[in-house]
Amino acid sequence: MMPAYSGLYIERAQACLGEMLHYAVYDLSMGYDEFMSLFIYSGIAGQFSAGNPRYVVGMSGIELAMEVLRLVRKDSDEELPPPSSYDKRSDAYWTGYTLAWYQWTTGEPFGRIQESAPVSVIAGMYHKYHEMDIRQSVDEIDRLRRLAAYSRRIQLQQLRQDAGLSQSGLARLSGVPVRTIQQYEQGQKDISKAAFETVLRLSRALNCTPEKLAGL
Repeated sequence: MMPAYSGLYIERAQACLGEMLHYAVYDLSMGYDEFMSLFIYSGIAGQFSAGNPRYVVGMSGIELAMEVLRLVRKDSDEELPPPSSYDKRSDAYWTGYTLAWYQWTTGEPFGRIQESAPVSVIAGMYHKYHEMDIRQSVDEIDRLRRLAAYSRRIQLQQLRQDAGLSQSGLARLSGVPVRTIQQYEQGQKDISKAAFETVLRLSRALNCTPEKLAGL
């Protein structure tokens, strides 16, 4: 997949996300996934991944974090703390720096990356990978995402078997084509990317929540 924006901007983009996550985690005392959900919900994540220069090169990471909070907390007049001093060896900075590179090289939306490799999990890679070539971190994130996809398809198969249903039986109960169910269980399709109506029909037939079925 082709990167969404020029490689001329990638170092600045990495520094921006690194600064943003360091500020969110250490100055705002927010959890990695908590802040990432706001970043995605605000719409800025989509603009950033598309290479909108306003966000990729037009703001510092601190300004980006503040803009995220401004957009999602429209009625809040809370004064945000100033950034503390730090160096670029912090775990949070490394996490943002690595995430920006991974998103740029894969072209995947941040929301999709977060579903299968949450930023808190990437942060957990810091001690092992922060001194390695970044391509090794990319390989590990890819491995984690493949593992997550495998877990989701095993989840569907296990829930179906626990309900005493064959694939064709589940298809009859849910109205979802048997071929589609087979594709989810064989890993040809990722159920976390399915239409909500499809997940809802399957979850009702299996008597579980949509979130459990999709592995979210």
